[in-house]
Amino acid sequence: MSRQGYPKQLLKLLNDQSLLQNTVLRLDGLAQLAAPILVCNDAHRYLVQAQMAEIGYGDLQMILEPVGRNTAPAIALSALAAQTSNAEAMLLVLPSDHAITDIDAFHSGIRAATKLAAGGQLVTFGIEAAGPETGYGYIERGEARDGGFDVTRFVEKPDLERAQAYVRSGQYYWNSGMFVFQADHFLTALSTHAPEIARCIEAAWQARSIDQAFIRPDAKIFGDCPNDSVDYAVMEVASPVAVVPLSAGWSDIGSWQSLWAVSDKDADCNVSKGDVLFEHTANSLVFAENRLVTVVGLDQVVVVETADAVLVAAVSQSQRVKAVVDQLQASGREEHLLHRRVDRPWGWYETVDEGPRHKTKRIGVMPGQRLSLQQHAHRAEHWVVVSGRARVTCDDQVFELVENQSSYIPLGAIHRLENLGDAVLEIIEVQSGNYLGEDDIIRFDDAYGRVKAP
Repeated sequence: MSRQGYPKQLLKLLNDQSLLQNTVLRLDGLAQLAAPILVCNDAHRYLVQAQMAEIGYGDLQMILEPVGRNTAPAIALSALAAQTSNAEAMLLVLPSDHAITDIDAFHSGIRAATKLAAGGQLVTFGIEAAGPETGYGYIERGEARDGGFDVTRFVEKPDLERAQAYVRSGQYYWNSGMFVFQADHFLTALSTHAPEIARCIEAAWQARSIDQAFIRPDAKIFGDCPNDSVDYAVMEVASPVAVVPLSAGWSDIGSWQSLWAVSDKDADCNVSKGDVLFEHTANSLVFAENRLVTVVGLDQVVVVETADAVLVAAVSQSQRVKAVVDQLQASGREEHLLHRRVDRPWGWYETVDEGPRHKTKRIGVMPGQRLSLQQHAHRAEHWVVVSGRARVTCDDQVFELVENQSSYIPLGAIHRLENLGDAVLEIIEVQSGNYLGEDDIIRFDDAYGRVKAP
């Protein structure tokens, strides 16, 4: 379900909101919160912006990473952004792909962590271990503090025997990857323990560009920044560091098995979403996106159906899907990159048929939006309006189309499609030519800041 172009954070796995939306909404009720600062990949900016607008957060800062450089640089960018409006800003740092079911306990933990952070501590949250999990790092606690404990040490993911010993001792927590600290305290610790990261991020921030809500650190400087996690760069070596215990139904949803564990289940311990029928089946998870899926006579299985792929796995082996992705990459396939339906800043498109010299798409353009003024070197296009009102630019001609009307865009023509109506404009596009790849496009003008023609 997660693809390179549509990552896990944007999926609706727990309820009718995405994991990102749930991360923000579960903070409702906490006092003195400023607008969120989101750090994401440049390629996902409009998807993230649209999801935030859906839940009423149109006013926020978005920092766009040109490349991924792990959590230490990302958090450093957030600290610098927070300080532009408040020199004494305190940060609550949250990955956007976690599940937390006990919101009251979560809020209590945040308040306890905030008190410790106000006293100069760098604070992390330790999840009270439900069992000897080998997929998480651990935190060993030391002397008790107000609402928390000193951190004695961080421990890498252990083998089963060591994990069992950690749980029996009662002195270890799972490492959650969530933090609270004052921005200046974090930046000082980063400068002390990871000076090259601090130098690069400061320089990239000072050379940033701003486009509406989007903040872009300098791509060249940021790309040269060392790649390191906040644990390695700061938390494991800095002092003082504290941990606040948290028992709030937390999961990082790292696999279908962990999603099954935190989801509501029926009488047979099955979890389902979509059009699903179970018969003599138990302890299973089935997601159906496009059609009826039935599971008969099975136990502890995962079945996930999407428009272009189906996964069937034993629950205990569901983490091995990463090996399947590796196979897809090695064989040059594209299922790991995009869904059949692809979101764009102006709307979406869905490929419904294709062959050696043709491709057919359904295209939806949102009200008031328009595609870039563009040209193709290898394909011509036919557009048929299914619903809505379109303005079409084709070289020096500009005209309108309504339902059941069509237009032909010759190979090499400079063209654009716009939605003039108040509803979604839907068209069928038929492409024909000797090459139909998405990279056959030259942009001359674009409302969304994408690359233009040289």
